[in-house]
Amino acid sequence: MHIRLINPNSTASMTAQALASALRVKQRDTDVSAVNPFDAPVSIEGGADEAMAVPGMLDEIRKGEHLGVDAYVVACFDDPGLHAAREVARGPVIGICQAAVQVAMTISRRFSIITTLPRSIPIIEDLVSDYGAERHCRKVRAINLPVLGLEEDPVTAEQLLIREIEIAKKEDRAEAIILGCAGMSALCDRLREATGVPVIDGVTSAIKLAEALVGAGYTTSKVNAYDYPRIKETKVAACA
Repeated sequence: MHIRLINPNSTASMTAQALASALRVKQRDTDVSAVNPFDAPVSIEGGADEAMAVPGMLDEIRKGEHLGVDAYVVACFDDPGLHAAREVARGPVIGICQAAVQVAMTISRRFSIITTLPRSIPIIEDLVSDYGAERHCRKVRAINLPVLGLEEDPVTAEQLLIREIEIAKKEDRAEAIILGCAGMSALCDRLREATGVPVIDGVTSAIKLAEALVGAGYTTSKVNAYDYPRIKETKVAACA
């Protein structure tokens, strides 16, 4: 089984961190590789960044299809281009937000999500609604730290996350916490130990879900919506 983790931004260190998280939980006989496009934004913080990142991500999936990759994990919590990616890929494509939400609804009745910047809150709220979890998600919170700040100042990032988790436990009565950024995945275990609440990382959730789907023989439906993109001929008007 070959699962390809795609970081849609162009920061290689974040790709390496997500891969390290994936390798910790994968089955022994699962091959996990990780890539990122070189011409995408260095971080994805909003709709414009998402739009610029999607073409490179789709190119990486096309490359993976030629190599026989069995499933893909989109390692950005905004799940950018997820529907488009499923049109391009034969195997399952898992977004880390959707995977984390599904895990949270399985192990708890109510959960909260903690992300980086406040501008990401409405994006994540819409995703939660799209995934049918609006009633289960108590609140989407932000620590007001840019994505790249997670690497630049990991000590502060961890302190901010612990504080926000404790607030979510008290004010939201959250029974589990989802980390709303792939760049937080390395902190998952320490946050769980520090706060005593289940802390869910979307990268590891998506890897395990991908393994389960591939192992069960499921592929992406190519009936109607997720069918392969139609090939269109370009007609150039003749010049007089």
